[in-house]
Amino acid sequence: MPSYRLQTIRPMAFSVALHPAFLLVVLSLKTSRSEVLGEPFQLTPEILTVSTESKLQQVNLQWTVPNLTHQELKMAFQIEISRINTSNIVWVENYSTTVKWNQLLHWNWKSEIPLECVTHFIRIRAMVDDAKYLPQNSWSNWSSWKEVSVQVSVAPNTLLIFPDNKLLEEGSNVTICLLYGQYLYNVSCMLQKEPIHGEQLDSHVSLIKLNNVVFHSVSGTNIHCKAMNATKMIFGTVLFVSKVLEEPKNFSCETQDFKTLKCSWEPGVDTALVWSQQDSQSYTLYESFSGRRELCDHRNSHNWQITDDSQETYNFTLTTENNLRKRSVNLIFNLTHRVHQKAPHDVTLENIDARKANMTWKVLSRGNNYILLCQIELQHEREVIHEHNVSVHMSASYLFSDLEPDTKYKARVRCADANHFWKWSDWAQKEFCTPEAAPSQALDVWRQVRSENGSYVVTLFWKPLLKSQANGKIVSYNIVVENQDRLSESEHYSVPAPALGTQLSLDPCSYKIHITANNSVGVSPESVMVLSNDSGHEEVHEKRIKGTKDGFHISWEPTSGDALGYVVDWCVHSRDQHCDLQWKNLGPNTTSTNITSGAFKPGVRYNFRIFEKSMQQKAQLLEKQTGYTQELAPLENPEVTINNFTSNSFILSWPSYDSDFQSAFIEGYHVYLKSKEMQCHPKGKRMTLPDYWVLCEYEIKDPEQKAFTVENLRPESHYEFLVTPYTSAGQGPNETFTKVMTPDENSNMLLKIILPMTLCVLLIIIACYWKSQWVKEKCYPDIPNPYKSSILSLIKSKKNAHLIMNVKDCIPDVLEVINKVEGPKTQCIVSGNPHNEDVSMKPPSSVPTEDGSSGSVPFFFFENFTYDQSAFDSGSHGLIPGPLKDTPCQLGLLTPPEKLLNVLEKDYMKSLAESPTEETSLIYVSQLASPMGGDKDSLATNPPMPGHCSEYKMQMAVPGRLPSLALSENNSLTSEILLGQGEQ
Repeated sequence: MPSYRLQTIRPMAFSVALHPAFLLVVLSLKTSRSEVLGEPFQLTPEILTVSTESKLQQVNLQWTVPNLTHQELKMAFQIEISRINTSNIVWVENYSTTVKWNQLLHWNWKSEIPLECVTHFIRIRAMVDDAKYLPQNSWSNWSSWKEVSVQVSVAPNTLLIFPDNKLLEEGSNVTICLLYGQYLYNVSCMLQKEPIHGEQLDSHVSLIKLNNVVFHSVSGTNIHCKAMNATKMIFGTVLFVSKVLEEPKNFSCETQDFKTLKCSWEPGVDTALVWSQQDSQSYTLYESFSGRRELCDHRNSHNWQITDDSQETYNFTLTTENNLRKRSVNLIFNLTHRVHQKAPHDVTLENIDARKANMTWKVLSRGNNYILLCQIELQHEREVIHEHNVSVHMSASYLFSDLEPDTKYKARVRCADANHFWKWSDWAQKEFCTPEAAPSQALDVWRQVRSENGSYVVTLFWKPLLKSQANGKIVSYNIVVENQDRLSESEHYSVPAPALGTQLSLDPCSYKIHITANNSVGVSPESVMVLSNDSGHEEVHEKRIKGTKDGFHISWEPTSGDALGYVVDWCVHSRDQHCDLQWKNLGPNTTSTNITSGAFKPGVRYNFRIFEKSMQQKAQLLEKQTGYTQELAPLENPEVTINNFTSNSFILSWPSYDSDFQSAFIEGYHVYLKSKEMQCHPKGKRMTLPDYWVLCEYEIKDPEQKAFTVENLRPESHYEFLVTPYTSAGQGPNETFTKVMTPDENSNMLLKIILPMTLCVLLIIIACYWKSQWVKEKCYPDIPNPYKSSILSLIKSKKNAHLIMNVKDCIPDVLEVINKVEGPKTQCIVSGNPHNEDVSMKPPSSVPTEDGSSGSVPFFFFENFTYDQSAFDSGSHGLIPGPLKDTPCQLGLLTPPEKLLNVLEKDYMKSLAESPTEETSLIYVSQLASPMGGDKDSLATNPPMPGHCSEYKMQMAVPGRLPSLALSENNSLTSEILLGQGEQ
């Protein structure tokens, strides 16, 4: 029995022995696992504090991991943020970090909504995330929620706006929060001048979201709101929107002397704002090899002093920052590869001659082994005409050749490192001018020849030499004229510059003309022209050509095969007195050319002449061509005159146009005739106009025809006509018609009768006017003026100047005494055959005296030879032959003059002398004078006409004391002249 037990007990004992060993292994694994996992259920994070920064709208979280037994463990944390209530999760973020034992952890979050407006809640949980341990598949428990709020008190009838004066970048988003006080309603807001709208969170909070805000000004963007029942009119805030900070561009550093590095960059836009919200961005330069950091003095550059000569490589970091962000750029380089050479110095230029110049300069070198590459440029009028590169150690020189005389140039040079080219140095330059040289080109000359008063008037033209041909300033032009008919004769002319022509008057001979240009150095090669006897008298046919808007194509046929060349000339201003002659020289093998000019105008005729130049320099006219670049319609109509005007027809005629003033080639004329009920000629076109007028149109296709006969007209009818030319471009202007009226058909007959009669009457009037003096002398002789009579030349009286006729002073041919105061009878003696016969004398009439009584007064008759030239010429002192018995002039006896003087002296003149002075004047009575009284009314209406004694010029003298003289009806005296004292 005991042994059995033993067998039975042994296995149990083995089992009992293995059990403690298994437990030890399990415990060992458990311990090892505990070390790896670190009791995960006990690593729940614990929030210590939650704080806020309202200005930044930021929540700051601080927590720790309790029960952490490891010195360092990498963990992941998950943070949740809810708004208004814990179930409204608005933010979840995973945050990984290495946690040390007993360490305080920090994390922050910026809210898009101002923290003053809503309440936020935050919690956190953790998970081990360390590669040294087995990965954990689950998070720890959440910490408890922590409330995040900013306590703000809103008074009734008040509105609060958040954020207040917020700073943000352009293009960012912002949420504006409005907190309403009690009793406030109808809130409206404006961004600058634009209305903005939001969403209502609750009865006291609303949010306005602004996306992609823009920059308005450095003073900010205004937001203002209004509300009903508010304590003040406007509530508002300012958004300070900054420009986005830009990264510096083109950052580079270089040295010129290996002592200073000059770093430069482009800073970009300035982000500064007013009201001290934000200053301009700052720039900091940091070199990593030396560890030096320097704040830059300028926004775009900084000078870095080289302190370690052994340092060749530099690594710079340029950082710019403002209140919102920072940006940086890096640059690494070798110092010897960033050398900016200084400009060359001591630059000199020396003129060798008019076409060569030598330039020298020096450079700053670091030794003979240091080679520079220098670039040389030659400029003329800001254009590079020559460029060359040379290698330089310390100094160098360069020769410029092929220069133009009397020309300004600018030479400049710059250098760079030849081994490690970085950039060129600044230019070093020098200006110089080459000296003058003699002109190198002959003048381009031409001429115009015309005849005037039997001589040649030659106008010479030449084009100015180009600057490259003149080689200096032209001061004058020399002209030598050689007479080819008399070779010993030549004339020299000098024309001062800048004249481009001159005029010569030459005899009709052949001439060779030499023209040269002079400057201060020398004379140009000569230009030669030969004028023959027939120059200017060539007659060639004129050809019409058609131009284009660009000009004319001229072509011709050569007349000889040995031509030296051709010349085409024309006037730019053909209508002006100064036509501005232009010409073009062409080669010997040329038979056409294109003439273009910006001065060509539409509607202007241009005349071209083509000359052939012979080997002897003679120019012969080949052709004349004329045309327009563009033909236009005529600008005016001709002045029409009417000829051969009859009752049935008339002729219209007009003068020729001046060809130079035509706007196109005249191809013909249109004649328009307008009237009522008119029959047109079969060659005309009939057209009916309003008011029953008929228009007849006639076309004249010959432009040389300047007359048109209008026939088949009606007498005494009204017609209207218009003559207008037409060209290929149209006809002339539609001007007012000229009105005419045909005369009566009988008017020509009357004119043929009246005109000869009128001529005859005019001839008679002219003949009468021509013989008027003769007719007057025969029919109406002039009454002589006593004062102008030849008798007065014999008057020598000194006692009484008013006595016109004194018997003592004159010797009359015949005197007939009619009456004498002393007695009724007088002895009369007749010259010629004296006889003694007593004649009973009777006064011819009774003459009233001054007192009004009528009585006999003494008066006498005598013959005046002024009226009887025949008697004077005969030398007779007798009576003119003729019967006197029937005339009253026989009442007195004729007495010889000498005896009559004695009688008058003794008797009658004695009585006259006794009379007062005023009564001694005589009254001179002429036979031809009309009888007159004291006034004009007493003139006889029917004076008696003289009978047979009309040729006997008997004169009568009456004493002047009688105021008037009345003649009897039977008296033969027909006129009288009363001569008073001092009057005629």
